[in-house]
Amino acid sequence: MLRRLSRVLLALAALAFLGYGLASNWHETTAAVGAMSPWAVLGAFAAVLLGQFFMLVAWREILAGLGTRVPLRVAGRIMFVGQLGKYIPGAVWAYAAMMDLGRDHGSPPRRTFATISLGLVVNLGVAISVAAATLGSLEAVREAWYLVLLVPVIIVCLHPKVLAWGLNLALRVARKEPLESVLPGRTVAVAVAWTSLGWLVYGVHIWLLAGQADLYTVSTGAYAFAWATGILTVVVPAGVGVREGALVLVLGPIVGTPAALAVAIVSRLAFTLADAAAAGIAFLLGRHAPSSASVYADQNGAGSTALTPDRNLSGSPEA
Repeated sequence: MLRRLSRVLLALAALAFLGYGLASNWHETTAAVGAMSPWAVLGAFAAVLLGQFFMLVAWREILAGLGTRVPLRVAGRIMFVGQLGKYIPGAVWAYAAMMDLGRDHGSPPRRTFATISLGLVVNLGVAISVAAATLGSLEAVREAWYLVLLVPVIIVCLHPKVLAWGLNLALRVARKEPLESVLPGRTVAVAVAWTSLGWLVYGVHIWLLAGQADLYTVSTGAYAFAWATGILTVVVPAGVGVREGALVLVLGPIVGTPAALAVAIVSRLAFTLADAAAAGIAFLLGRHAPSSASVYADQNGAGSTALTPDRNLSGSPEA
């Protein structure tokens, strides 16, 4: 109870600081939002949806590499519908929802858990790398140099053997059975490539909202830095407030604080609407999908079998 209260208070504090900054620059910020082209806002929303699609392809590739191959529409239902839980205080809701949806389509909970965890590690590693590569000359980011230290750590963690050890340790803590196989290195490389493409597209939405033709590189790095900062603040649901503050920290000295606040607010709105839209579309497309998934009999893909929920020693379905 105390932990949940502390999370709520921290989320409220982050929102309070964001609200204070917005109130202090209210007229300038509303004017900056009003000056945005409707086409730029619509284009930003489309860029977010496209970026989410690329992230979905990467996530599905990881799930397939671990042994469960499902149609893209089913992967979308598991990922997009389940991740709405990230807006609830506490880090477990999105995991629980995605694991439950995965089980409906033949993915054992431990495999979905591993896919979510690995997808997050890949996303974080690519985001920090993009920020380090594009924002190294900015004073605001140099003050957060310690984030760059995570890049080599994440690269080491993505080695198949290290990855298998880490995921099985997490599964042991969660009282789940260990993974049946190690994620192939090729799968990791493909997931990183799709994730990188997703981040390049995410940069387009900030670039469109900022409205300056020469800011694409900075825009991409700014959002990557802001997202990584927000996701590392795990006690705040979906990084609300923290992500916006980090984005203003980077863009403010370049485009002005009011304009940066306007970009941060519209960006958050675009992602929230895109999350809802993607979940709705995925739900409609995936609801008539078969309830079981085919899996590879081995890592070489020789043959397939119908996957049924794992069973524990008592013979009952795995929790």
